[in-house]
Amino acid sequence: MMTTEALWTTDAGWVLWVLALAALGTIGRWRLNPIRRGSSQTLPPTDGGLATGPGREPPPAASAFWWMTLALLLAWNTLPFLFDGAPTVAKVPYSTFIEQVQQNNVSEVGIQGSEIAGKLKAPRDWNRSSGVLIQASSNSDQTPSSKTTTTPGKATATKPPAPVETATSDQVQVSEFTTVFPSSVGDPQLLSKLEAHQVAIAAVPKSEHYTARILGSLLPTALLVGFFWWMGRRAMQQQQSIFGAGKSQAKRFVREETPAVTFAYVAGVDAAKGQLQEIVSILKSPDRYHALGARTPRGVLLAGPPGTGKTLLARAVAGEAQVPFFSISGSEFVEMFVGVGASRVRNLFQEVKAAAPAILFVDELDAIGRRRGAGLGMVNDEREQTLNQLLVEMDGFDARMSVIVLAATNRPDVLDPALRRPGRFDREVVVGLPDRNGRRAILGIHTRELALAQDADLDTFAAITMGMSGAQLANLCNEAALVAARDSHAKVERQDFETALDRILLGEALPLTLDAESRRIVAYHESGHALVAWLTPEADPVHKVTIVPHGMALGVTEQRPQDDRYNLSRKYLQARLQVMLGGRGAEETAFDDVTTGAENDLVQATEYSGRIRTPIPIQTGHQSDVKADSIPS
Repeated sequence: MMTTEALWTTDAGWVLWVLALAALGTIGRWRLNPIRRGSSQTLPPTDGGLATGPGREPPPAASAFWWMTLALLLAWNTLPFLFDGAPTVAKVPYSTFIEQVQQNNVSEVGIQGSEIAGKLKAPRDWNRSSGVLIQASSNSDQTPSSKTTTTPGKATATKPPAPVETATSDQVQVSEFTTVFPSSVGDPQLLSKLEAHQVAIAAVPKSEHYTARILGSLLPTALLVGFFWWMGRRAMQQQQSIFGAGKSQAKRFVREETPAVTFAYVAGVDAAKGQLQEIVSILKSPDRYHALGARTPRGVLLAGPPGTGKTLLARAVAGEAQVPFFSISGSEFVEMFVGVGASRVRNLFQEVKAAAPAILFVDELDAIGRRRGAGLGMVNDEREQTLNQLLVEMDGFDARMSVIVLAATNRPDVLDPALRRPGRFDREVVVGLPDRNGRRAILGIHTRELALAQDADLDTFAAITMGMSGAQLANLCNEAALVAARDSHAKVERQDFETALDRILLGEALPLTLDAESRRIVAYHESGHALVAWLTPEADPVHKVTIVPHGMALGVTEQRPQDDRYNLSRKYLQARLQVMLGGRGAEETAFDDVTTGAENDLVQATEYSGRIRTPIPIQTGHQSDVKADSIPS
């Protein structure tokens, strides 16, 4: 029986090595996957990209897997030398082969080219150092007979028996052999000798598989070379990412790849669209303005609440003017390396100038455009360097170059005054929340692809969605379609919109089970809100009252204004204060006690009472007023 060491070092052992490596690699990968999953529980990148990329370190699990693979490859190359197993085929000199033929100990041979492979009738001990075959040690008790030769005319000569060598640790027992035919010298008597001793001759030798030998010898080397090539390439990519950190990260939108956005896709911001129409006219026909000596505006600042369509407006300007559109976020300029932000600004403006006429859109400008001098005493503020370079680049525009910078921000009050002055951002366009007509137009755009039922009146929902931005209205339409699909409706019905609106304003209904006493307290509390609102003329009408828990509220009283409100009177604010405290008053009247459910009411009442005392313009009141009996913390 072949020993374990001999099995791993045979010519067919490469198959076992491949299977063992595959099994170990699979186990290692499976064991490292939990580590990788644990290390990947981080926030995804804001740009939607991969967690890892050029210039970023690979996860620890990936590095450990490749180091394990390298260790297995090294073991593959070193273990055959550690296990001194017995080969199955002996490589012997040609003279030893002839001697075995003359001793009638060769049963068959195969000849291919200059290589001869054969099989012995009786096993022999092979001396690996000298390569000769001797009589096996197991047959050492049998003494070979003397050989007598008789030559005509001469006396009979008797040869003494050959001495029997004792097997040593350097000798192994073999039954197959290979040798090389001396083609330079030649042996014309070889075939006659083989035929005389009745040796079977084959055209193709029964040799080892050369494909397996080549694969087994080249595969480890190829894997090692590939591994080190991969390591070198990653190191080169990291080096390039460091030196290429100053390149622009802006995304260019190509009309052939991205459908053009026009003003037809924008609704609810008619005033802003009217101010931007002139920018489109300048980009389409700049010569008409230059002929009169007019200078192209260098920048337009779009300011307004989140979700009002500032980015959409910028893309619509580019689509109407049919010019290249570059988009970048303000946070993409600043990195950990000093000077990277300024370098990216220079690189970005070079690209935009090369594509002129073009539009550069900078989203969240306040990320780099905040007022200087707030660096907390830092001598070298990377953000301020980036802002300084941005100011220089905007001053460096040629007066006749049709490149316009559009920027969007939610906080125009924190921007540096040097950035907002004429000559850099010449115009400031306010993109506010849509009014009733604007909301109706926005709902019409986002329901073009929806199958609406007859009872889904968009005018009604435009009236009850005060204070909602364009993004919120788009989400409302999508949520209504999801609700309709969930309830297996053929079309999107009015009830689907109502359910979606409640989900957005109130939150999802919770399967929270309350005892009878708690439900009674919540019912009295919400009834107090509803009764005070019903009996107060200046209060908004009550739209819905429920004691079903929604979100963080145990009960909800929803009021919806009939019209958009821009100026809130003192009586209106006092009426809202009365409605807010109506739930607490109902608890005191019915139970002679109060609960923590009125906590949110007291917070809102304190806020509104402060607004009544201070002459600050109030622009709330658009959105539906929701009185929530919050869950006590």
